[in-house]
Amino acid sequence: MQTLVLTDASRIIGGLVLLTVPGIEFGGRFLLRIHGGDFNFTDFQKAFSRAMHAHAGVLVILSLVCLLLADAAGITGFFGWTGRLGVPIAALLIPGGFAASALIGKGEVKAPNKFIWLIGAGAVSLGIGVLSVGIGLLAG
Repeated sequence: MQTLVLTDASRIIGGLVLLTVPGIEFGGRFLLRIHGGDFNFTDFQKAFSRAMHAHAGVLVILSLVCLLLADAAGITGFFGWTGRLGVPIAALLIPGGFAASALIGKGEVKAPNKFIWLIGAGAVSLGIGVLSVGIGLLAG
């Protein structure tokens, strides 16, 4: 049986992705405080806070899986870089978009603000990342 050896790129990106986990933990604590009534948030803000936390956790896990798959398939070049970086970038943009578009504003925030574009940008990054790994796996 062959042992998987991480490329330097995947090792560094994976290490950086793992360093975001305490931030996700902090987000979970923040979410508990929101639902415990510590903040006077609207239902919209509560919903976006839940979405922020859920997307962060899922996308960090998917980032690590894509790194392993890219290395296992030996994906290099354009598809290697977009596959290794697309999902981690989405893991920053999508939760960041939920947070910024719901938690920045004065008074009662009942709808997303101009930062909602971050979610769309993250979705594009996610799509490029998973398509790159998928194409690389099928081509390899």
